Amino acid sequence: MAALAPSLGSARRLVIKIGSALLVGPDGLRGDWLRGLCDDVAEWRRRGTDVVLVSSGSIALGRRVLGLAPGALPLEQAQAAAAVGQIRLARAYEEALAPHGVTTAQVLLTLEDSAERRRYLNSRATMQTLLSLGVVPIVNENDTIATDEIRYGDNDRLAAQIAVTCGADQLLLLSDVDGLYTANPKTDPAARHLPVIAHLTPEIEAMGGDPVSGLSKGGMKTKLMAARTAIAGGCAMAIAEGSVMRPLTAVAQGARASWFLPEADPQTARKRWIAAMKPKGVLTIDRGAADALRRGKSLLPAGVRAVAGDFGRGDPVAISGPSGETLATGLSRYTADEARRIRGHHSAEIETILGYPGRAALVHRDDMAL
Repeated sequence: MAALAPSLGSARRLVIKIGSALLVGPDGLRGDWLRGLCDDVAEWRRRGTDVVLVSSGSIALGRRVLGLAPGALPLEQAQAAAAVGQIRLARAYEEALAPHGVTTAQVLLTLEDSAERRRYLNSRATMQTLLSLGVVPIVNENDTIATDEIRYGDNDRLAAQIAVTCGADQLLLLSDVDGLYTANPKTDPAARHLPVIAHLTPEIEAMGGDPVSGLSKGGMKTKLMAARTAIAGGCAMAIAEGSVMRPLTAVAQGARASWFLPEADPQTARKRWIAAMKPKGVLTIDRGAADALRRGKSLLPAGVRAVAGDFGRGDPVAISGPSGETLATGLSRYTADEARRIRGHHSAEIETILGYPGRAALVHRDDMAL
């Protein structure tokens, strides 16, 4: 039996990537289209769905303001254009969502922010907090400071990483194509559209092509790379043509798209990733803390009796019960030295002990595999 495509309307946490070619036209920002997209975003928020927007367009907007010539830009000019365009891009989203009572936030990231564990944990914590407060983050690559060595280079892969980072169950890439075909449909009339891809095989990956838009950097090849990241993290991903006025509504009502099915749900995928890590230290906890962990609670410093090993913030640690049995593996929110200083103390005492504010949990339940 053929696999069924997920329903966009059922998303619990949805990441939407918007390509430059949709947002910026020959005459500048496509305001009517943006307002239609934001009408959809507000509707999904009313349904209780967390929404994150990963938006291209800052360089395309900025280069128009600066009067830069068409074509590829030197890195320093691209960064200058991004600096000018980012503020306009953020303001455009803010103005389009404000009438719906939706608060926005700008989040700028580079490849280093996900490759380096401490930065990754900071990004994850910030995103989780924004979403818990009902905010719609507007994410873009920080082109103003990123060099070629620390760039994602395209927002398709950035969106997939954001989806995994924030535990999204669905990722929608809005682009100028309506999905994946067996060949380039512009040159091969026999090309077949693939509505559901249950397994990302080498044969499927070989179907990637080149960018077709003068504004867009990401072709089908980068979208397939994004799909591999997303589905490994438990997130379903769709590629859809987004030029219609209400693109989310169109996809939810059956507009043509290609769905890539996840290997597991986001939480299960993350727990597997953590469980496979080699611990760099051991936290021995008391019976009360062990019981709390079994009930799905986070590990607080008050329940820690001993700290062994040399680990940094974000490193994996084993969590042992009072009898020495291993209960879980988790990512520590503190260094080994900090953990030793705050063990046995209540979370309200952390700032007094360390001299700076800290997080309440030593290991958060979302960063723990029992």
